[in-house]
Amino acid sequence: MPRLLLIFLLAALLAAGGCTGPRFPLLPEATYQLRYAQKYKIGPGDSVEIFVWRYPEVSTTVPVRPDGFISAPLLEDVPAAGKTPTELARDLEEALSVFLRDPLVTVIVQGFVGVFPEQIRVLGEATQPRALQYRDGMTLLDLLISVGGITEFAAGNRAVLVRFENGVKNQYTVRLRDLIEDADLSANVDMRPGDILLIPESWF
Repeated sequence: MPRLLLIFLLAALLAAGGCTGPRFPLLPEATYQLRYAQKYKIGPGDSVEIFVWRYPEVSTTVPVRPDGFISAPLLEDVPAAGKTPTELARDLEEALSVFLRDPLVTVIVQGFVGVFPEQIRVLGEATQPRALQYRDGMTLLDLLISVGGITEFAAGNRAVLVRFENGVKNQYTVRLRDLIEDADLSANVDMRPGDILLIPESWF
């Protein structure tokens, strides 16, 4: 009997703890506005199509290696990760000018993996926990769709969003259960590059 009483009291305390409100501040409701302020940066795992005008023999498509470099005809170990396609194109023009006359380069990205610091990571009780490339205007609802929602064991309203702002790590409570089960769009929030969503398991 004492053991059952202890279990009952523990469950009551946990339930009471879940009713005291969010552990961390809440974020404002999503604005659903596109910003287009973030220029895409090439990352390891992307493929880049290199088109050199008038020189089809050196035009090619190559992968960005895990170390962030690419290799192409006439070129070895050119840094690509962290650059925009335009920046990489200008670098390739400079490197190719040693071998070709007035090279004009266009770079087209394929794959869109992106650089790791700008990816959004989802950990814990998501159906498909993984890292995703941030897309302009992405909201929490878009993120949940991408990972297939949350599991039946998830404590959705105790989920935590970790966000680095001006070099400071801030944590916010997000209400996944209200958003998914109650269609409460006030629980939908804007995502930012580099966000980390932690979804804990329910206590019972």
